[in-house]
Amino acid sequence: MIEEQKIKLLSEIFKALSDPTRLKIIYVLSKSPLCVCDIAQLLDMTQSAISHHLRMLRNLNLVKFRKEGKMVIYSLDDHHVLELFSQGLDHVNHQ
Repeated sequence: MIEEQKIKLLSEIFKALSDPTRLKIIYVLSKSPLCVCDIAQLLDMTQSAISHHLRMLRNLNLVKFRKEGKMVIYSLDDHHVLELFSQGLDHVNHQ
């Protein structure tokens, strides 16, 4: 059996990925690392709203960030995040 703690964390990840905005953020970050302002512009949302979603994704280790001077650049945490997204999209496209 899988440990209860791991099942709970997996559930939290799937909850985070159930939000269309967060999926869009993952999609744009799969193409290129971006700052909050660029993500906000691409998704036609406020920087505050994007920051809120990024915080949740960051807390679940789905995205990471690095600082370049005063700018914070976000990217996917690792290839597993892209695989989760891609597998889900493949499943949707298969139907």
